[in-house]
Amino acid sequence: MTDGAVSETGGGAAQRVVDHPVLDVLARVGLVAYGLVHLLIAVLAVRIALGAGGQADKAGALQSVAATAAGRVVLWLVVGGLVALVADRLVQAAFGHRGLPRVPRLRRTAVDVAEAVVYALLAKTAADVAADGGAEPSSTPLPSLLLGLPGGRFLLGAAGLGVVTVAGYAAYRGISGAFRRDLDLRGAGLRRSLLVMRLGRVGWTALGSAYVLSGGLLVIAAVQHDPAQPTGLDAALKGLSGHAVGPAVLIVLAAGLVVFAVYTLFHARHRAA
Repeated sequence: MTDGAVSETGGGAAQRVVDHPVLDVLARVGLVAYGLVHLLIAVLAVRIALGAGGQADKAGALQSVAATAAGRVVLWLVVGGLVALVADRLVQAAFGHRGLPRVPRLRRTAVDVAEAVVYALLAKTAADVAADGGAEPSSTPLPSLLLGLPGGRFLLGAAGLGVVTVAGYAAYRGISGAFRRDLDLRGAGLRRSLLVMRLGRVGWTALGSAYVLSGGLLVIAAVQHDPAQPTGLDAALKGLSGHAVGPAVLIVLAAGLVVFAVYTLFHARHRAA
């Protein structure tokens, strides 16, 4: 067998892994779970804007669900969906994008790995909250954990810049429409295709805008060398609420996150193989 034949056989096997129907179904379920989390964040962000308080980050949103037995069951289902997304992204990173030139392939692989990390962190958070029954997390906050390590100030700053970078890329996907490559809109019809594209543009841009605030707070904590500096999306949104236009901005961001949650349903339905 020639080297070309071996390469072609390997490529075919890799493509079969990427296109496996079980992986596809699990990824679609995971997208619905991911959208649900951001819908909860949006609801709690509105509560902050209206003065009701509460935590609006992922952990806070999940704690509100885990307060009941039925909610904990739902939360474990969310964990399963997110784990499926992690598996899907890692498979795509390892075996996908075979037909692309080297540089675009490396770029897409890096995005897949970054998304897998995001989904894995959220899955761990959801699992911890579900296991604790919605109680306040007892784990050490990220700023305190990193600042206690050698070079922790730089590690925390790097983490903040990483969040800002990922958030910026999310906003870029919305503004540029780059998310279109994740969709298979064949047979969707013109009206639905236009709707999905509009939802994606608004949703991805809102998602990036929300998380760039969270990353910015991590950078501030690193610069000030302050482990008590509030971080996370809830701190960012609560900080906004203290400004004159803050509540209005929160409502707009919440609306954008609702749009993103709706978009994930269409993404799950029209996910590109």
